[in-house]
Amino acid sequence: MKKVLVVHYSQTGQLDSITKRFMEPLIKAADVEVTFENLCPEEPFPFPWPFLTFLDTFPECVHRDPPPLKALSIQADDDFDLVVLAYQVWFLSPSLPMTAFLQTSVAAGLLKDKPVVTLIGCRNMWLMAQEDMKQILDGLGAKLVGNVALVDEAGSFLSFFATPLWMLTGRRGPFLGGRIPRAGVSQREIDGCDRFGIRIRERLRSGGPLDETLLRGLHAVTVDDRLISSERTGKRAFRLWGRLLRTLGPKGSWQRKPVLVFYSIFLIAMILTVVPLGVFIRKLTTPLSRKRIARLRADFATPSGE
Repeated sequence: MKKVLVVHYSQTGQLDSITKRFMEPLIKAADVEVTFENLCPEEPFPFPWPFLTFLDTFPECVHRDPPPLKALSIQADDDFDLVVLAYQVWFLSPSLPMTAFLQTSVAAGLLKDKPVVTLIGCRNMWLMAQEDMKQILDGLGAKLVGNVALVDEAGSFLSFFATPLWMLTGRRGPFLGGRIPRAGVSQREIDGCDRFGIRIRERLRSGGPLDETLLRGLHAVTVDDRLISSERTGKRAFRLWGRLLRTLGPKGSWQRKPVLVFYSIFLIAMILTVVPLGVFIRKLTTPLSRKRIARLRADFATPSGE
């Protein structure tokens, strides 16, 4: 009997749907035992998210300050053949419940020398979050053998409006008579992600290696090279402002609120001006940097490949 552990957290419920479909072939397999560990913060994150509460979460998120979690049902010495980590992307970083889990002694014991597959459901910018995840897993001695990233169907520009509306209102849309499309990953993409579970099931049954070839050729990720510079710039800005806000006081303190209001204006201005400018500059320089971009795409797509 092969044993697979799935550690997951979903604020909106979308990632739970993705995870369930992803794991369906393994759940139905009589020769595979699947254990689900749903991460529960002691203080739940709200949904819908009040705007300032949402924004006030980013300093701790980008600096990986773990919130307390409720007791886990798994133990550090439990043995699994494969571990799946299903996480959301918050502020270009893995969500706080997931980074909190990864800092526990349970995770340190469970993941050492174990093959790990990461599963992401997000708007569209997941590259920096997955780089964080690679670094964390490497520090734990885990072996990242696959990554799957499903992104919103609305596209980069329109999802900039659709996803925040979903987070702040609890409604996926569409909005404004369809001018702003429905937020979230398409049902077609969710339905199709059982192909990864099928591949994993076949590899477990055959006794084949759980290595970087596990999800190759299944179109597990798509690296949008137009977003690489934007994500890097955004990550640096989040860290800088996050460091400032953490010095002003803890999450929820009144001292942070004036700075958060100013930062929200700054952030919107950056997205509407600097990001498009960066995309334009990238288009101009693409002929001169094709090889470098190809290398970056390959690095970000590791280990699954595009």
